[in-house]
Amino acid sequence: MKKVALASALAMSFAAGSGAAPAAIVGETAACARGDSAVLVRVGGFKAQRGTVRVQIYGSNPADFLAKGKKLKRVDVPVSGGRVDVCVDLPGPGNYAVAVRHDMDNNGKSGWNDGGGFSRNPRISLVHLRPSFNDVVIQVGSSVRTVDVTLNYRQGLSIGPVKG
Repeated sequence: MKKVALASALAMSFAAGSGAAPAAIVGETAACARGDSAVLVRVGGFKAQRGTVRVQIYGSNPADFLAKGKKLKRVDVPVSGGRVDVCVDLPGPGNYAVAVRHDMDNNGKSGWNDGGGFSRNPRISLVHLRPSFNDVVIQVGSSVRTVDVTLNYRQGLSIGPVKG
């Protein structure tokens, strides 16, 4: 029953998308198929459909959020369309934070043209690039939690989603 409900929920999440064909789920797909504690990160708002997407998961300790070497999981996948759906297996129910980076030139480094976003889509700016843990924390139960992340890019002296 749990798997049927998950399949139905995933199909509905695809139908609610941009009207384009559903994105294939990539990453740690077995966790989403099983319906275990996992996060399905639906990344959208790409400036260009090239490069890689990095999804990083942080645990419930606010001091670990975005700290070097403190991520729980990292999944890198190629950009393959207007939206990329990345499944990440989690150790169990709890509070987590999701950070996403679009490495447009696929060089493995953060650059001015790269995009980024977080769970709960907090507002960021050139002077406030890192939101607080409280602004991005999500609760995940014993099933798959879908999280939409809209990417933000530098546009002149501001940062935000791509317009148009």
